[in-house]
Amino acid sequence: MSEEHSLVGERMRKLAELEAAGVDPYPARFSATHLAADLHREYAGLSEEGDAGAPQVSIAGRLMSVRGHGKATFAHLQDGSGRIQIYIVRDTVGLEAYDLCKKLDVGDYLGVEGQLFRTRTGELTVRAMTVQLLSKSLRPLPEKWHGLTDVETRFRQRYLDLIVNRQVADAFRTRSRLITEIRRFLESRRFLEVETPMMQAMAGGAMARPFVTHHNALDLTLYLRIAPELYLKRLVVGGFDRVFEINRSFRNEGISTQHNPEFTMLEFYQAYADYRDLMVMTEELFAHLAKEITGGQEVIYQGQRISFAPPWPKLTLEEALVELAGLDAEVLATEDGVSATARRHGVGISPGWGRGKVLAELFDALVEPKLLQPTFIIDFPTELSPLAKAKQGDPTTVQRFELFVGGMEIANAYSELNDPREQRARFLDQLRQRDQGDLEAHGLDEDYLRALEYGMPPTAGEGIGIDRLAMLFTDSASIRDVILFPLLKPAQGEPCPESCRREDGTDAV
Repeated sequence: MSEEHSLVGERMRKLAELEAAGVDPYPARFSATHLAADLHREYAGLSEEGDAGAPQVSIAGRLMSVRGHGKATFAHLQDGSGRIQIYIVRDTVGLEAYDLCKKLDVGDYLGVEGQLFRTRTGELTVRAMTVQLLSKSLRPLPEKWHGLTDVETRFRQRYLDLIVNRQVADAFRTRSRLITEIRRFLESRRFLEVETPMMQAMAGGAMARPFVTHHNALDLTLYLRIAPELYLKRLVVGGFDRVFEINRSFRNEGISTQHNPEFTMLEFYQAYADYRDLMVMTEELFAHLAKEITGGQEVIYQGQRISFAPPWPKLTLEEALVELAGLDAEVLATEDGVSATARRHGVGISPGWGRGKVLAELFDALVEPKLLQPTFIIDFPTELSPLAKAKQGDPTTVQRFELFVGGMEIANAYSELNDPREQRARFLDQLRQRDQGDLEAHGLDEDYLRALEYGMPPTAGEGIGIDRLAMLFTDSASIRDVILFPLLKPAQGEPCPESCRREDGTDAV
């Protein structure tokens, strides 16, 4: 019998004894008056001798440690705000209640009513008058977590990770604060928050492979959205000049430290603006976030001090390849030259790729990891940006920027293409690329074209990856550290669920 199985059996025995004694191990509610953090803050000045005015309090939380001393027991409760010590004395709670306390285990949820005091060692403590079991834990918590080196267990059993590692919980609180501050920033600038469909008849707004699903009642193939862009721009056509959505999007792609198939983005659109306006706004947004989260203009990410103080450097895609990767500008000017450069640097390319696509692959491999400080990469090849407005006098280049911080792409923005004739031509070119095997090429959305034909004002739009933003502000090396439940393959030894089996019964993953 395994040790864990034995411990579960012991807890089941205690559960039976509690029920036999008339104790409800899973009551419906408990009225707590305070959180641990509130008590520590409000009564930081409580003396060791005690205070006649010390309040009666009611707290609830998970039992994290127990130290029995004959007729008295010290323990720690952990709630959503932190930990506080409790002191249970047999003569205070009564012999029967104290004997029941012996059947408690680390991991159990308790409700405690009592009076605050400070021990001789200076620890703020609740002297229990009553103790109530709120939920019996049947599995033992990990005794030693060793800094959470078991990443598989962390991600598969996030609830354990949150219980025993307060830094992880703090990271997700920071993520929540980031989203709150983004909303505050945009709403202060008269942006309207909206919701757009997550299931779409045509996946659009980005160049990516979608997940496919089916609506049975309508016998209709649908796609989980890869971006909300085309719907948000429909709203601009409809007269909402400033809109944003903090959205869940889905892309049928690989998993890495920077990619999860299900992710969160901020997308916002502003009429009568272009990509230059959004560069300024992005600098202001990040400066606002840094001030609210860190109190300054800097974060530490993976040992690197990153400053969000504007202005940030701006380089064109080709300037970055020349200045930061040391490539030859004349060689990059031709399609044969960029292809030869890619082969020389071991960058894989596919037949049919144009010069712009190869330039982007070179950039990803040779430049992106070097962009630690906030940097705008601007003016991308048109073939990479079917929804962006071309630069005046240069149809091969669009008014687009990507923001890189910490060696990652954090944001993507451009002046929106609002000429329906040019947009149709771009869509048709994308269809030709799809026919040549590019599964990420954009489809032709007739309804979106119809919306543009009614007229869309000059508009700029931007998408910011919330997960990667959270990585920066929590010093997290992997996107899985900032997604509560990241997508994972089935654990080794676990049966594959029905949803991941092929028709012949074999595992699809």
